Amino acid sequence: MRNWLIVTALAAVLASPVAANAQTVIKFSHVVAENTPKGQAALKFKEEAEKLLPGKVKVEVYPNSQLFGDAKEMEALALGDVHIIAPSLSKFDRYTKQIQLFDLPFLFDDTAAVDRFQSSPEGKKLLRSMEGKGFIGLAYWHNGSKQLSANKPLIVPADAKGLKFRVQASDVLAAQFQTLGAVPQKMAFAEVYQALQVGTVDGQENTWSNAYSQKYQEVQKHFTESNHGVIDYMVVVNAQWWNSLPKDIQEGLEKAMAAATKVNNEIADKLNEDAKQKIAATSGVTIHQLNADQRGQWKTAMEPVWKKFEGDIGKDLIQAALKANGAKTN
Repeated sequence: MRNWLIVTALAAVLASPVAANAQTVIKFSHVVAENTPKGQAALKFKEEAEKLLPGKVKVEVYPNSQLFGDAKEMEALALGDVHIIAPSLSKFDRYTKQIQLFDLPFLFDDTAAVDRFQSSPEGKKLLRSMEGKGFIGLAYWHNGSKQLSANKPLIVPADAKGLKFRVQASDVLAAQFQTLGAVPQKMAFAEVYQALQVGTVDGQENTWSNAYSQKYQEVQKHFTESNHGVIDYMVVVNAQWWNSLPKDIQEGLEKAMAAATKVNNEIADKLNEDAKQKIAATSGVTIHQLNADQRGQWKTAMEPVWKKFEGDIGKDLIQAALKANGAKTN
């Protein structure tokens, strides 16, 4: 009799509205601190998602590699151990070579052009380009545009000839400097300051905020506001998990992601501008602006790199990116 009562009680619990309408728990894992643009945007996503979908979703944010580090987060997402991550765009070239578009040098004129492309049909389609591999992109989040630095002015392409530049592990970025007659050195981010200090490399490329946070202004006298490449993130989800969600939950999460993207990009823009001003105020440091003719020279010099990777990326995609430079905001 007692066992029958236990079974009956258990069945009642399982049939209750709480069980039938259990919350969807969403694990959002990332590898940076909470006070970064990405960290703040992840928290904004949690806030908006739980506000838009009260009782339906619970978002758990795990910053600072608490669950998975940089090298393991894609595997964890594929296995369903987490639901959302936001790696740098360079992490996706093993799943789609089209993503190398963002490494092509001097393709975009500025961040506004990047925004226009990412919001275009071609940019949105790129978010879905890895669905067959198990990943769906929900948004692009800015880190910033890359700038050049060295201990000599870099005004025209010939100025880079013979210099050694640190690059990320990217074939496109290596080709970028080889085309200039410079020497690319693939190197971990944490090693760059010392390499610049002792002369292992002569120059580097990175966002203003990354350069300032790593104190490159202490070991580099000349910075060029080149805006020649993009260091951004893509917020991605496990495709099978996403496609299994009810439509109302998908729509709510998409709205929450739009709010989070706005927060990320606003913080990233401010952080980069503040860092630029601090670098400019450093004694002995000069920031050089490129005029239209000088920028044109860099762009012409880089076209062989575009051509080299055109087969992997797609000519139409490159043309869509170039079109974004001249597009007007509606």
